[in-house]
Amino acid sequence: MQKEFVRKHGGPAPRYTSYPTAPHFHAGIDGNVYARWLGKLKPEQTLSLYIHVPWCDRLCWFCGCNTKQTLKYEPLKTYLAALEHEIETISGLIDPGCRVTALHLGGGSPTMLRPDDIVALNEALRSRFNFQADAEISVEMDPNDLTDDRYDALAEIGMTRASIGVQDFDEKVQQAINREQSFEQTRDVVEQVRARGVRSVNCDVLYGLPHQTRRTIDRTIEQVLTLAPDRIALFGYAHVPWMKANQKMIDEAALPDITERFAQMNRAASALTSAGYTAIGIDHFALPGDSLAVAAASGAMRRNFQGYTSDTADALIGMGASSIGQLPQGYVQNQPSTGEYQRQVKQGRLPVVRGFELSTDDRIRARIIELLMCDFAFSFATIRHEFGGDAEAVLDEAEYLASCDTDGMIEFNGGLFQVTAKGQPFVRSVASAFDSYFGAGAARHSLAV
Repeated sequence: MQKEFVRKHGGPAPRYTSYPTAPHFHAGIDGNVYARWLGKLKPEQTLSLYIHVPWCDRLCWFCGCNTKQTLKYEPLKTYLAALEHEIETISGLIDPGCRVTALHLGGGSPTMLRPDDIVALNEALRSRFNFQADAEISVEMDPNDLTDDRYDALAEIGMTRASIGVQDFDEKVQQAINREQSFEQTRDVVEQVRARGVRSVNCDVLYGLPHQTRRTIDRTIEQVLTLAPDRIALFGYAHVPWMKANQKMIDEAALPDITERFAQMNRAASALTSAGYTAIGIDHFALPGDSLAVAAASGAMRRNFQGYTSDTADALIGMGASSIGQLPQGYVQNQPSTGEYQRQVKQGRLPVVRGFELSTDDRIRARIIELLMCDFAFSFATIRHEFGGDAEAVLDEAEYLASCDTDGMIEFNGGLFQVTAKGQPFVRSVASAFDSYFGAGAARHSLAV
């Protein structure tokens, strides 16, 4: 019976790091539209900055990020020079009173940057944006890139959170995904960043990888727990070879089926909660005192393109090739081609190639989906308070959806729409019922568990 339930509700569904999701962005949103949106940000509003570094010195076969391999440093130097042009253009369009509360360096592998370039990038940002003294600075780290001088440079720019990709420590699994990284390497990174004052460490672990089993997951979680990370992201491997050519190197015959994926997820989640971590949303775990756990407990947690976050900034400004931004009006995405991106920003242009302007209906559905993904519930009173009578049609859909549930996925009582414990692992599928774009166009998605 459980296998039938998992197969029924665990099929492909979006991850809902935005609504509408990125496949529905369109070319009608360009640099001119983005410039108008930036110009409407008010002095009291807060900003979160994301910088995308689209290179790695090795290409992991499981990766779904917009990145490519290089063994030379010159492309990164050229890219950083172009990135500074974009920083200058965007900062000139935003009211200087807007305050930066968070900076995230992602990729790719931002830790490929040389120490002097890490410091120079930070100086370029701080000279043009108004950073709060306590702004959170988070960096995605590849243990294979790191050296003492890079650690020192990251400490110099004020890194407060280090995010380390683990995936699985089993050698067979690592070879199957072209990501060889020992436990000892990872432990060294954690020790080095903590020695330099970093107060929060996150580790990413994947399930559903080729040759992965419940045994390898058990062992990996045991090893990760010895590092005592403040947060652990437990992601299901998203096999999307139609989008990411590098994933064609994965042996599909070695991938666990949907019921095995579900079992791996449950085993890992149980081990983490037994170790004292708080389960957050569909795939995050945090120590009770961590800011994400505190935000989740208070109902202040959000969800954006970095996943679950305690970042409540009014706008997310993405910079770099393929980066995505989120403003009160909607979403924008930059040119993914690094060559074309560099050409446009050097001309002083905003390199936006697509995006989405939100309608009132989109905002209502986006809010409901975010609440489901974060809290597994939403109250009709909250939605009515935020959107008034415009929300009634969508709330009618919610009540009808609850009345049609015969699998014990949803409870509806007193105006509270709640996903049950049984349904929570499949909340992406529940959320998709509120997605008016789901199934439209050619968008394809990974499994919901």
